Amino acid sequence: MAAKRGKKHVAATEKIEKRGYTLDEAIPFLQQNKISRFDETLELHMNLGVDPKHADQMVRGTVVLPHGLGKTKRVLVIASGEKVKEAEGAGAEFVGGEEMVDKIQNEGWLDFDAVVSTPDMMKFVGRLGKVLGPRGLMPNPKIGTVTMDVAGAVLEIKAGKVEFRVDKGGVIHAPVGRLSFEAVKLNENVTTLIKAVVKAKPSASKGTYVKSVSLCSTMSPSLELNVGELTN
Repeated sequence: MAAKRGKKHVAATEKIEKRGYTLDEAIPFLQQNKISRFDETLELHMNLGVDPKHADQMVRGTVVLPHGLGKTKRVLVIASGEKVKEAEGAGAEFVGGEEMVDKIQNEGWLDFDAVVSTPDMMKFVGRLGKVLGPRGLMPNPKIGTVTMDVAGAVLEIKAGKVEFRVDKGGVIHAPVGRLSFEAVKLNENVTTLIKAVVKAKPSASKGTYVKSVSLCSTMSPSLELNVGELTN
């Protein structure tokens, strides 16, 4: 049984035309038809012509949005020695070594939004795969969260670094800012993310790479975007 939609959601849906919207149309539409009282997150969804079951068609990467996400992430850095001071100096909220791993493993502590680890500490962090993996928090060298440059990693995350990864259905879901941002800033964030996804196209992908793109806020209906405008 489908969930019953509220009056505002239904009203917004009825205003949507069956066509591809430009970003200059879609963003103001979502801002003007805001449904909830809180500051909703704007979300981008990209349906890609890849089969993620094949490793050579996996699409994954990171990008720093020019205007951030409107929320400062709480960063945990797992390191030792001088790297502890570097992480603290860069603004990491939580810094420690094996004791932080134990706290997560034994106490179920998860009051953080991102995790960075130095390579030498991954022998301990590896024990957290079943806890951090499903939450998208497991440090990974491919996205720059397993590194000796812990200060740089922390600063990027604080600046609005977003990870994108295609799901089992071939779709990327990613936040691109808050609905209260100026439309031009949201436009730039969306464009930056799309360019990063297009650049990450695997060579094994054949045919149409970006099949469809849509934009919505946390509570709003989705707007289909004009793919040609966004990918050319």
